[in-house]
Amino acid sequence: MNAPLTPSTAEGLAVRHVSVTYRNGHTALRDASFTIPTGTITALVGVNGSGKSTLFKAIMGFVHLASGEIRILGASVAEALRRNLVAYVPQSEEVDWNFPVLVEDVVMMGRYGHMGFLRIPRAADRAAVTDALARVNMSEFRKRQIGELSGGQKKRVFLARALAQDAKVILLDEPFTGVDVKTEEAIIALLRALRDEGRVMLVSTHNLGSVPEFCDRTVLVKGTVLASGPTAEIFTEANLEKTFGGVLRHFVLSGAGLHADDDSRQLAVLTDDERPLVFYGEKGECAPRTRENAP
Repeated sequence: MNAPLTPSTAEGLAVRHVSVTYRNGHTALRDASFTIPTGTITALVGVNGSGKSTLFKAIMGFVHLASGEIRILGASVAEALRRNLVAYVPQSEEVDWNFPVLVEDVVMMGRYGHMGFLRIPRAADRAAVTDALARVNMSEFRKRQIGELSGGQKKRVFLARALAQDAKVILLDEPFTGVDVKTEEAIIALLRALRDEGRVMLVSTHNLGSVPEFCDRTVLVKGTVLASGPTAEIFTEANLEKTFGGVLRHFVLSGAGLHADDDSRQLAVLTDDERPLVFYGEKGECAPRTRENAP
């Protein structure tokens, strides 16, 4: 099992001046830099093709860096992978759901890095799988084929795989796509619990409306990192307009169109057809509307 996180590893993920150029000559990421402390949930936000997937691949060691470096809990990518520090929760589209495999076997894959060459599970591996399934409330489905599950249940199985791995850094690619509100809330509750254990979660999402509710930090990507830091400071109308470059629809309601009185506040809505982000406040000073600050 990995050693517990300590103050000396407070810098969970550090990306410094990273550039990635593919063999066809396309530079997908240029001079990208940001840091994420341990014990945080960070949103990775940008349009499709902005470099989010490339960034995930770089963190997992799947692509060569043209320049820069990535440190994971102070270790190089190669060392972090050797120590099973990084887990990945994929998009549904990346998985062949027709492949006949049981739920418990998918979760056991998270233990492969802890096994020997023959990958024979030990008692500790089986216990880790049982604990992980219980934590995501999927114990009763362990003998089911993965393809028989709903979209939300599949997401929870892959989260269980990350838990069984005992990963300290978890990359989640669009975890809320195709899930209902109840499942989304369950996933967010689990991410918060993992954050409180000191883990690092980097969540790629188009679900803008939920970002201020559960993400401590935000990284905005458009071929490079445009901005990064605490969500309360970074997740602004101006920054999102730069990040999405007209892809989002932007509605503003104020005055008589919104109020039946002389209230000077306005509503601004940004949406890309998933959950919209609503800003509410004085013109030019709107804050994201969440359950906590709703009027």
